[in-house]
Amino acid sequence: MPQSSVPKNGPRETLPAGVWGVVATPFQGSTLDVDLDSLAGLVEHYEAIGATGLTVLGVFGEAAALTVDERRQVLETVVECTGLPLVVGITALATRPAIEEVRAAQEAAGTRFAGVMVQANSASADTVAAHLDAIHRATGAGILLQDYPLASGVAIAAKSLAAVVSACNCVVAVKAEAPPTSVAIAELAAAGVPVFGGLGGQGLLDELLAGAAGAMTGFSYPEALIACVHAWQQGGYEAAQRELLPYLPLINFEQQARVALAIRKECLRERGLVKDAGVRAPAAGFPENLRAAMKTHLAEAAAALDNAQTPERSF
Repeated sequence: MPQSSVPKNGPRETLPAGVWGVVATPFQGSTLDVDLDSLAGLVEHYEAIGATGLTVLGVFGEAAALTVDERRQVLETVVECTGLPLVVGITALATRPAIEEVRAAQEAAGTRFAGVMVQANSASADTVAAHLDAIHRATGAGILLQDYPLASGVAIAAKSLAAVVSACNCVVAVKAEAPPTSVAIAELAAAGVPVFGGLGGQGLLDELLAGAAGAMTGFSYPEALIACVHAWQQGGYEAAQRELLPYLPLINFEQQARVALAIRKECLRERGLVKDAGVRAPAAGFPENLRAAMKTHLAEAAAALDNAQTPERSF
């Protein structure tokens, strides 16, 4: 297995624990042009509510549906609107185009660049490690290794991911999105890097129990995820459960297969966090026959947020 350019016995840099918001890319009107104004407002909201950092151009950010120029515009807008650290997603599974994407992201994000999110591109630990090592050698970037077979089409065992982490000191964190996530997180948490759950926070409580460092995901009420993780850090499971429980119906509703992206963007629109909720093909649009249910769950979440106690409370 290849060795990282960072000495094997040297210090490993890691991402801080907490909630990293996965930023949606808003589009406008029938043209579905990128809505940079809505993007700016969404990013500012994440910073205002206490996100640890932001993940930009991920799967939920519809990066694969953006042109090279649009990706640059999105990154430049995010950099202008927040002081938070940024993890930038890349879409390529092959090494050479991945390196080019990373270099473009580094140029656009500048000093705000905290790492690059790279999907596992093979079931073989040796192949993934060689891929990450080549990216790191070419760019110097710290790498968040994402295990998301629904998007990548690649299934890799948790033991193999742990072997990659052990071999590559350039890995600064792992994002575990292959169900059952808590099983994988328990395996990976012992590998010495922060592991973040995704999938809209659907398994967050069990992921924290398994050793997760927090969440890195999109949800229309990210305040709930932040409160949950903060409560876990201060008061453990019962405190975290109290924070998240009122939002679980909406979390579950948003995570419906094939329409999750459209539902979440419609929820963000209903909250006033983006102007329009359009998605680009081949993503499916919002099913209108779910609107009543969405309104019900949004009302539940809004009431929970209104009733939330102040952050200074004792856990």
